[in-house]
Amino acid sequence: MGQSKVDSDVGSLSHPKLGESDYQAMLGGLQLELMQLQLGTYRCGKRVVLLLEGPDAAGKGGLIRRLVRHMDPRGVRVHAIGPPSRVERGQHYLQRFWSRLPQAGRWCIFDRSWYGRMLVERVECGLTDWQRAAREIRHLEQALIDDGVIVIKVLLYIDKEEQRQRLLKRLNNPEKAWKLTTADLDSHVLHDEYQQAYNDMLATTQQPVPWHCIAANHKRYARITALQTIRDSLQGRVIPPATPSNGFERRALSILTP
Repeated sequence: MGQSKVDSDVGSLSHPKLGESDYQAMLGGLQLELMQLQLGTYRCGKRVVLLLEGPDAAGKGGLIRRLVRHMDPRGVRVHAIGPPSRVERGQHYLQRFWSRLPQAGRWCIFDRSWYGRMLVERVECGLTDWQRAAREIRHLEQALIDDGVIVIKVLLYIDKEEQRQRLLKRLNNPEKAWKLTTADLDSHVLHDEYQQAYNDMLATTQQPVPWHCIAANHKRYARITALQTIRDSLQGRVIPPATPSNGFERRALSILTP
């Protein structure tokens, strides 16, 4: 069972301090493990759906970049989910996700997901029937599981003060100022309302797929913890490819060595 609540004081939580060298060593090892698991996904024909949620500036994009760093780009698709188009607004809100689901042997990573119905559409668009959305999403995820899809859900959570500092840093950085939008500012103003929406989401959608809720005020800790969580969720369900045999290595060396 995943965590059932996010706290406004996540910044006060203590985490092991990671120095740069330790962080890079752990990161590199996890990236190689995840690369092997992705190759195993392809070879055994599994499908993986990873959902990433969290407040603006929580680190979802940075996590995705580090997750896919060594992966075969042919086998993974990243979908950044924004507001629905005019056509999509006339459809059931889940319809636009079906065409993005992965084929056999592939990964699909959602940077925001169908949980937008319970989050941004509730907080900023006035959706009142979010309980119905929770029920429909549970049914969708059960259908995916029944079809053999591996679904992993990760929530990166930062507190309001940490979000303020990160958004201000974006504003003051010429290389990142373009990332700061009106939507970011609006979501910061509504941070408390979003916290309630996240808590309701966690309370009603732990089944059939549990949430992995990670306090993300400390970026290094959050990235390592999230990558470990994804790895652990796949181990035992995806078999990494076998290492080349000594015979293969000897033959390769005999052919390729001058």
